[in-house]
Amino acid sequence: MQILGIDIGGTGIKGAPVDIDSGQMLTERHRIPTPQPSVPEAVADVVAEIVNFFHWRGPIGCTFPSVVKSGVIHTAANVDKRWIGTDAHALFQQRTGCPVMVLNDADAAGIAEMEFGAGRGHMGLVIMVTLGTGIGSAMFVRRTLVPNTEIGHLVIRGKDAEERASDRARKEKELDWEKWAERVNEYLHYLEALFWPDLFIIGGGVSAKYNKFLPLIETRAEIVPAQLLNDAGIIGAAFAARVLVEPVHPTPDSVMTPPDQNE
Repeated sequence: MQILGIDIGGTGIKGAPVDIDSGQMLTERHRIPTPQPSVPEAVADVVAEIVNFFHWRGPIGCTFPSVVKSGVIHTAANVDKRWIGTDAHALFQQRTGCPVMVLNDADAAGIAEMEFGAGRGHMGLVIMVTLGTGIGSAMFVRRTLVPNTEIGHLVIRGKDAEERASDRARKEKELDWEKWAERVNEYLHYLEALFWPDLFIIGGGVSAKYNKFLPLIETRAEIVPAQLLNDAGIIGAAFAARVLVEPVHPTPDSVMTPPDQNE
């Protein structure tokens, strides 16, 4: 089955059709810079532009960097504040004329890694952390998503964790890999104290350079780099949106999302 995945970020919006049985993108992704300011109508225009680029008339899975409940946006850390309270599900469906599912961006990336990447087959408590402009998170308990965890906003030393340990913080503060790894280590140790995960998956753009910092990280849990890198959001969004077209019959190895995510 083919579904169009679209990944909305603070700097770029990208999409591609995905074969959700194999987790493979069927074309090169098409990327358009995120409008500034990133108000709802402007972002919806870009989503429609990507849909038209692929001449798409089927189901769409779409990520958003926010807490998303039943398609409604509840936070706006890295996009325009006018998104708060917006029904993105209704807006994107109206603009594209296609059935759309909207979910948190890190949740989508985690779904992709659990189904097709570094977490495939893992039945324990898994936390995926995406290190980029901010810190995204996705948590899975026996392959069931706990949605909208947003644990990148936990407070460490009086600041949002992402203000200290995101890849953006590394660049802005001109930290070397060793110094930045210390901050990431501190953040992951905090997560271990709260949740005792069995596996950490480290994603985001910086995961492509995992050899520069992962050897410096020490956690009780196993820690591995993401495998799908910047394609994870597109693939995970498309896979999650399969519920738009057919009933999902869970298998022991299938990633499940709770009903609220599928409405």
